[in-house]
Amino acid sequence: MSHATIGVIGAGAMGAGIAQVAAVHGHPVVLADALPAATAKARAGHAKAMAREVEKGRLTQAAADAVLARITYVDGVTAEALAAFAPCDMVIEAIVERLDVKQQLLRTLEPIVAPTAILASNTSSLSIAALAGACTEKSRVVGVHFFNPAPVMPLVEIIPAITTSADVTARATAFAASWKKVTVLASDTPGFIVNRVARPFYGESLRLLEEGVADCATIDWALRTVGGFRMGPFELMDFIGHDVNFAVTRSVFDGMFHDPRYRPSLRQQRLLEAGWLGRKTGRGFYEYADGASQPAPTEDPVLAQRIVDRVLAMLVNEAVEAVHLGICSTTDVELAMTTGVNYPRGLLAWGDEIGAPTVLARLQSLQFETGDDRYRPSVRLRHAVQAGASLLDARRYS
Repeated sequence: MSHATIGVIGAGAMGAGIAQVAAVHGHPVVLADALPAATAKARAGHAKAMAREVEKGRLTQAAADAVLARITYVDGVTAEALAAFAPCDMVIEAIVERLDVKQQLLRTLEPIVAPTAILASNTSSLSIAALAGACTEKSRVVGVHFFNPAPVMPLVEIIPAITTSADVTARATAFAASWKKVTVLASDTPGFIVNRVARPFYGESLRLLEEGVADCATIDWALRTVGGFRMGPFELMDFIGHDVNFAVTRSVFDGMFHDPRYRPSLRQQRLLEAGWLGRKTGRGFYEYADGASQPAPTEDPVLAQRIVDRVLAMLVNEAVEAVHLGICSTTDVELAMTTGVNYPRGLLAWGDEIGAPTVLARLQSLQFETGDDRYRPSVRLRHAVQAGASLLDARRYS
């Protein structure tokens, strides 16, 4: 497996990172992008990353040079340019998050690579079955979702479509595991595990803001200091970029047939419409221009706990629902949220710590007060409370 050739299409931050991971672990890599400037930037980024590894003593100069020598850079994604991918045993696309564009790429790529080659997508929320639908041999298409930055973040979600063969799923998992990644298996549903289960971290925080419960700085402070999250939701949305974050939320909402649990926020949509995308544009929920002062939070521990309790109830419920609907196992949802988005602990264990009856009571209170079905408790949560069972229990309750 170490000698298998890996192809990556899309040389942005994610694609370049995936290419680096594969090359570091001994694979010849072919990396392409439609824009020559992107491949040039990826090449420079790889050289800089390897120089940093040598400087820190993690690689010798010879080893770093060998990593760089294993990567072939290709300008363009025309059929002629994609001929460079003919020797690849697996090709991972990491291009723009548009179904039609990804389908066209896979349709063009399929006859170029060997019949046994895996066609993988790094999509964060699009249907793998829909991507496979563009191909003649649908069994070879699988989701292999890395997290940014790929060389650092340990998690990879493996997402087989209903058409994906068991052999392709096993081989894709083995590739990721050989790259020292933590792998979790997710069903082909909107957002998979992480992007689905994490939606309330953003959505419920936005609802708190819209209701006037607290401002951005106070909500961020509460979830960092009381909740223990590394970043608050508003600073994290600014960091990710509202174009990316809102698109994932909208994709999950649309994919779940407008389930109110995943309803997007008008407040965030207005930022997107104004071009205030966060750090990369200098303005989002916060200002990032030189000399801009950041608002001070209201450091009220009682208010902070109220905020954290509400967001956590929604997060725990979403994790429980993911298990209930067979999206993932109890083990994988815990791994996904701690290694994919660095939550301070697994949400099911956290729910047990809070107490399932307490989580249920909070959701029922919110649903009664607001009349909003976004707060409906998972059937599995209700059954766990009735059975006096741990949320980590893998059994189905009746």
